[in-house]
Amino acid sequence: MKASRSYDMRSRSAAAEATRTRILEQAQALFLERWYDDVTIAVVAEAAGVSGQTVLNHFDDKEGLFAAVVDHTSEQVLGRRDQAQPGDVPGAIAILVDDYEIDGDATMRLLAVEHRIPSVRETMDSGRRNHRDWVERTLAAPGLTDELVVVTDVYAWKLLRRDRGMSRDRTVATMVHMVEALIASGAQAKSNRRRSR
Repeated sequence: MKASRSYDMRSRSAAAEATRTRILEQAQALFLERWYDDVTIAVVAEAAGVSGQTVLNHFDDKEGLFAAVVDHTSEQVLGRRDQAQPGDVPGAIAILVDDYEIDGDATMRLLAVEHRIPSVRETMDSGRRNHRDWVERTLAAPGLTDELVVVTDVYAWKLLRRDRGMSRDRTVATMVHMVEALIASGAQAKSNRRRSR
């Protein structure tokens, strides 16, 4: 009897976890495709094939669901970006642009509403910190971090890819050119300072 009860509890727990994962994955897909305001508990529930109450049981409210999606997405983003090798500018920028190809449009939509939704603002602030850390760690050009953050920002990707209509490869090449030019100018300025001493 005890073994049966234990099995039932494990089975229920596994089913609940599978449901939570399905809701999370559907919510992530919806937040990537739509504006924040258009992703409701009802829409997520329908996509996941569960009731709205089931979504609420797992995540409390929309902000709790969004926070869980952000945590899940952040792990994926960091995992992709951490594949970049420090000092390999072309490789790092290719990885960055590929990341923007996945979530750049969603990021732009979230940036448009961060001023009025505190949880989105917190997410964007965290993203900015993570991007800056990645630039410092991967592009490794002390003294140029601010400039490198600007030329590798999602807005730079949007200007090149969406506004100018550049291909993915041309976007990568353009961003690589900007980054390498900045790093070279920084190295030249450092060399000039040494010579003038």
